Amino acid sequence: MPRKTKELSATEVRRLTFATSKNGKTYNAIHPVGGVSGLYLQVTPTESKSWLLRAMVGTKRRDIGLGGFPEVTLAQAREKARETKEAIRNGIDPVEQRREAQRALVAVQLANVTFSEASDRCIKLKAKEFSNPRQEEQWRSSLETYAMPIIGNIPVAEIELPHIKRVLDPIWETKTETANRVRSRIENILGWAATHGYRSIENPAQWKGFLDKVYPSPSKLKKEKHHEAMAIQELPEFIAKLRTMKGNAARALELLILTASRTNEVIGDRRINKMGIQWHEIDFTKRLWTIPAERMKSSKAHTVPLCERAIEILEALPRDNPEDMVFVSPKGIPSNNYMTAVLKRMGINVTVHGFRSTFKDWAREHTAYADEISELALAHVNSDATRAAYARSQLIDKRRRLMNDWEQFCNTTQPIAKNTGKIATIR
Repeated sequence: MPRKTKELSATEVRRLTFATSKNGKTYNAIHPVGGVSGLYLQVTPTESKSWLLRAMVGTKRRDIGLGGFPEVTLAQAREKARETKEAIRNGIDPVEQRREAQRALVAVQLANVTFSEASDRCIKLKAKEFSNPRQEEQWRSSLETYAMPIIGNIPVAEIELPHIKRVLDPIWETKTETANRVRSRIENILGWAATHGYRSIENPAQWKGFLDKVYPSPSKLKKEKHHEAMAIQELPEFIAKLRTMKGNAARALELLILTASRTNEVIGDRRINKMGIQWHEIDFTKRLWTIPAERMKSSKAHTVPLCERAIEILEALPRDNPEDMVFVSPKGIPSNNYMTAVLKRMGINVTVHGFRSTFKDWAREHTAYADEISELALAHVNSDATRAAYARSQLIDKRRRLMNDWEQFCNTTQPIAKNTGKIATIR
């Protein structure tokens, strides 16, 4: 007959402690407390105490947790132990019962995750991939405007094709590009939700197999939008007029044109606190401007050969600290309207970015340079030929000749045959 365990009092239970080996190492101690067979108090070296019931459940011996001490008192632990043993005698496995309850609770919680909550978690994760901090803002803004008022409070598990249509129907044909971006972002979020078990794998926001059966293709609907570019034959006269304009903004615009650069490469981007061209980036001896990777759309450092006039513009500007920006405003980094305002004052209805299109059109139609040379000048690394050219030191010598010819063209006073070709879209 098994020996009956002494029934400890509450005071005796409080005095129970962890175990210590002969060499002084501490470890968990499990103390029988009596009153109910198989009831123990487990004490860890950190003095954490919890109740255990050891019992046979079918053919398995289970260690069933009954809660911590003193939150669960000795009397309560004995009562829980009796109830648990009674459940076992009735064919119930308390461990499996608890697991099932936990799974049911998790399922309910997952089913109640709304699109708004899933969107926030997904975007926070994807933000780590974004090369431009503004992308997160753009995602949130477009979804807040078009998706959240309709599906923001709906659990992602319940979102189906009719919900997606309610978001996209009003804007698919009138704001096609925006609508397709919103669709893509919803697709990403629902895909993330499916991966994390919040909904089924089926994604009603995906194009192929779902929305391509509902809407006309965006490529068939959207009108090709080009940056308003200046016609080639108008550029020399414009440059001559630009050189009469006072102020550093006019000099920044001329430098941008002569180097075929992007706005943020020259003046930075105040919205994300990204600085523009700095003096230490200019090598006056080699006549090179090296734009760091973090300011390039391609995320690759880009070297620009500087023509005579570009050097002249830079040398005429005051410079002290090599870390200073070349072009600054009273607020530090100039606004995006810094150079646009010059065009407005001149009454010129084109965009700053459009001058890259004019340069590309000139290089393609009025020079014999290979296409990858002008692509490299524009920092386009999107073809095998261009990537190979980058591997060959970016073809600096050929690009220098190209930019010198571009400067000569900008200085031209003779009439140029009117360009009737389409201005290329330049990224």
